[in-house]
Amino acid sequence: MSEGIKNSNLSLLLKEILKKRSFSMRKLSELTEIDTATISRIINGKRKANPEQLQKFADCLDVPITDLFIAAGYPIEQAQKKPQSDIHISVDSIQNFLESSNLYDKKFTMASVEQELAKYEQYVQTEEGTETILNSFGEKLQKVGSIGPFINQLKDMYEKFRLKKGTPRELALMGSALIYFILPVDIIPDYIFPIGYLDDAIAVQIVINLLSKK
Repeated sequence: MSEGIKNSNLSLLLKEILKKRSFSMRKLSELTEIDTATISRIINGKRKANPEQLQKFADCLDVPITDLFIAAGYPIEQAQKKPQSDIHISVDSIQNFLESSNLYDKKFTMASVEQELAKYEQYVQTEEGTETILNSFGEKLQKVGSIGPFINQLKDMYEKFRLKKGTPRELALMGSALIYFILPVDIIPDYIFPIGYLDDAIAVQIVINLLSKK
């Protein structure tokens, strides 16, 4: 490994790589599905990147993961380990936030989100459930705006659902994520700032993982 990379920190290294690739932070966000604001904080040294984020950077920028781990200050051995999935990191972060605040007094678990999705999966197969998605998705999207990569994933699910591109099971799964997003009162109600939509993002990731296994 070159001495330059060895002595560089992650911020400088990422800036150098993005410049060489002619990539903007927005482009990196699209490729990695990591929020642009998060990438900005990492690149400007205001936030420590976790192993999963480093893996995504390595994959999308075509650089050795070990270079990024060393620059970020992680032990080199950790680069050889499979990083904890983003979804579990998010669940842990949400729960830690809830426990340290007085905004919400219920325990957040992935199982609770999965239970809601299973319920919505049944609902979406009814005429009422389908109409709710077709009539309300656009309106909810306008209220929320683009708050992260999961919005683009929801838009893609909506188009497939609207055009019925998928098996009945796939459409039901996509519909469950759409209903979860549309309804304002879910595991973490949408009006709880600033975490109201984090469980929606988790729900989308759960459904994407289920679809990828089919």
